[in-house]
Amino acid sequence: MAFKFVALLALIAAASAGVLPAAQVYHHAAPVVATYAAPVPVAATGAILKTVAQPVLAKADEEYDPHPQYKYAYDVQDALSGDSKSQVEERDGDVVRGEYSLVDADGFKRTVQYTADPINGFNAVVNREPLVRTVVKTVAPVAPVYAAYHH
Repeated sequence: MAFKFVALLALIAAASAGVLPAAQVYHHAAPVVATYAAPVPVAATGAILKTVAQPVLAKADEEYDPHPQYKYAYDVQDALSGDSKSQVEERDGDVVRGEYSLVDADGFKRTVQYTADPINGFNAVVNREPLVRTVVKTVAPVAPVYAAYHH
């Protein structure tokens, strides 16, 4: 009985704290809310399932930016875990340019430079380079040592 009481109190606390999502509120503002046809199963006859399109409500976009612009970047260098990754991206209207890099599991650093625009679509150039470079040391030759042998 105590468990049911604790569970009920936990549910009430979660609801009042906002952890449980509340119903989404839709406001009727101009423009009118758009509707889309979504298939809804009606009846199944044998292996054939018939569907009928039903309207689905979607929020109207109140703010529209005809020329969106942004820039962002991040860089993670964690010496403890060895995690190393970064990204830089910027958008100017319909054109997006960016670059990201990360260390693959095989020890190579992958760097991807990309662009996207309505004319050329998405294009990416991928480069991979080893992080551990082989260092070749040259050792100066050692002069032969002659030992004198006495009987």
